[in-house]
Amino acid sequence: MSSEEPAAQEETGGSEPAEQLTGRQRLLKGLWPPRVSRAQLIVALLLFVLGLGLAIQVRSNSESSALRGARQEDLVRILDELDNRTQRLEDEKQRLSGQRTELENSSDQAEEARKQTAEKERQLGVLAGTVAAQGPGITLTISDAAGAVEADALLDAIQELRAAGAEAIQINDVRVVAGTYLADGDDGVRVDGRKISAPYRFKVIGKPEDIEPALKIPGGVVQTLQKEQATVSVAREDKIVVDALRRANRPDYARSSSP
Repeated sequence: MSSEEPAAQEETGGSEPAEQLTGRQRLLKGLWPPRVSRAQLIVALLLFVLGLGLAIQVRSNSESSALRGARQEDLVRILDELDNRTQRLEDEKQRLSGQRTELENSSDQAEEARKQTAEKERQLGVLAGTVAAQGPGITLTISDAAGAVEADALLDAIQELRAAGAEAIQINDVRVVAGTYLADGDDGVRVDGRKISAPYRFKVIGKPEDIEPALKIPGGVVQTLQKEQATVSVAREDKIVVDALRRANRPDYARSSSP
């Protein structure tokens, strides 16, 4: 009796570790390698495509949130501005087509070419700032009592004016041309190296109905400057005179290639 009981205990004790080891192996074999069916792969692919689509949609919604938050009248104003820019480009296309037709049909093409050359010279003089200009437009006045307005804010205003169709711009007594640069100095803002002081008064020639709304759109020039504690006013004028002139520098090396 006593000799059989220890044997039974050894058999029982020896069999328990074997059963536990077999259970672990069975669990590992059930988990790895994973067995994925074709249906599961299709479902995973569909979930990935759905997640990608949601991410794109969220990004698109975030990009258009600025316009969604705008008022209806602001959206209408923005659309009107885009329509006006399109119309200006179409008018320019028609004007150039008319000039070509005049050259082709003129009985005295040489005389017509001279007239157009003189007109083009006047236009280039306005753009280069070497001649005075006048016409309808707006005045933009920026009062900066806190001294918070810097050169980059004024540069943004110039770029917005150009995009809205400004044909001639003058800041205080400095003519703005294609190569104009602005910089912050120890003594204030400098335009082409010349110091200007607040209030900054822009005289702008162009279509007032296009320029004024462009400055006042949500997030535009006026709103940005007001966040800097500046006082901004925009006034339409029937006649703006831009009389600050730039000296026409003769190039040292470049010469016309036309005969």
